[in-house]
Amino acid sequence: MTRVRWTICWLLFFATTISYIDRAVLAVLKPLLERELHWSQIDYGWMVTLFQLTYAVGYVFAGRLIDRVGVRWGLLSSVALWSLATMEHAAARTVTGFNVARAGLGLTEGGMFPAAIRAVAEWYPKEERALATGLFNTGSNIGAVTCPLIVPWLASQWGWQAAFLATGGVGFLWVAGWMWLYHAPDRHPGVSAAELAYIRKDPPAPTVEIPWLVLLRHRQTWAFVAGMAVSSPIWWFYIYWAPDFLNKRYALGLTQSSLPLMIMFLSASVGGVGGGWLSSKLITQGWTVNAARKIALLVCALCVVPVLATPLVPHPWMAVTLVGLAAAAHCGFAANLFTLVSDTVPQQATSSVVGIGGMAGALGGMVFAQLVSRILDLTNNNYVVPFALASLAYLVGLGVIHLLLPRLEPMDLDVTKPARVA
Repeated sequence: MTRVRWTICWLLFFATTISYIDRAVLAVLKPLLERELHWSQIDYGWMVTLFQLTYAVGYVFAGRLIDRVGVRWGLLSSVALWSLATMEHAAARTVTGFNVARAGLGLTEGGMFPAAIRAVAEWYPKEERALATGLFNTGSNIGAVTCPLIVPWLASQWGWQAAFLATGGVGFLWVAGWMWLYHAPDRHPGVSAAELAYIRKDPPAPTVEIPWLVLLRHRQTWAFVAGMAVSSPIWWFYIYWAPDFLNKRYALGLTQSSLPLMIMFLSASVGGVGGGWLSSKLITQGWTVNAARKIALLVCALCVVPVLATPLVPHPWMAVTLVGLAAAAHCGFAANLFTLVSDTVPQQATSSVVGIGGMAGALGGMVFAQLVSRILDLTNNNYVVPFALASLAYLVGLGVIHLLLPRLEPMDLDVTKPARVA
């Protein structure tokens, strides 16, 4: 049997990596740009908020578009456009200019995860989907690791503008590879009959098109929305404020924070793969999908709780350890959360549901960004409250998911009758 599906997973991994490098460049450069351009915490909070707002809009509409045009062209367009938006940051000189660039980046990056989850649903049977999702989502951690490694060097050699131009340019190399290597499973020249049969081993999903209003009447959609609304803002918090936290709490400069940030997010890679592996392993050992996914979600949620102590520890490496554990747990949580969609939602609607949930996560991120920026402004950069909120979010999210879906039941596709939300 051929293994082309894992090549597709690598392509999704690299797209996710590029996406997170592009969105994290601003966070890594924040201490430098804050001094040069005289930003306040409130100014930076608005930059994050505008990214989240447009990301929410792009996420939900990209999900619907990808369900119509397909993964190949949908993801290609998204990567090309966000790469251009990243390069536009180099032309900004004012807070308004950066706000415009961040808004463009958020709008265009919205297609990444709806397309990736749709690709996983098309290329993998249910027993491998959590693992595949965990693997490609590891790119978010590798991007977060790579960014503090290369961006300070680029900025020191050629100026901060070069960091945006170089990281944006990488996306166009990926676009060329995607055009060459990606086709649907039944049209891919490298897929054998045996691999195609393995990919199609689950019962086929009905082909009826499901309107948004119908999706919003189903508990499966709201369970994913709840999980994203509470977990995504915490991940954004780590991405956007970890460099600032290390600078303000431990006086680490741009180059001094590179290694701690790399280790912090590299440890998250282990969690993404481990969380996906755990539920997949439990399923192969005879556990129900419901039990396997929720046990994995619970383990990850409990591993986040110690991050509460992060602002109180005296040494930066202790803080890195706590945030690294929490980031790893987030990625394991996310791998299983995204897989809940492909477990319970018909394939032709997965991108739409992921888009709706992604919009909820981005809107939650907007609220959290404003909350964090104002708390830091009022408390002279005291991070106790933001980390306390982060420590409990995942347990709250899992509780809501379980209340909405005591069992992971497939979405009822009979659009002629109403579906109960609770």
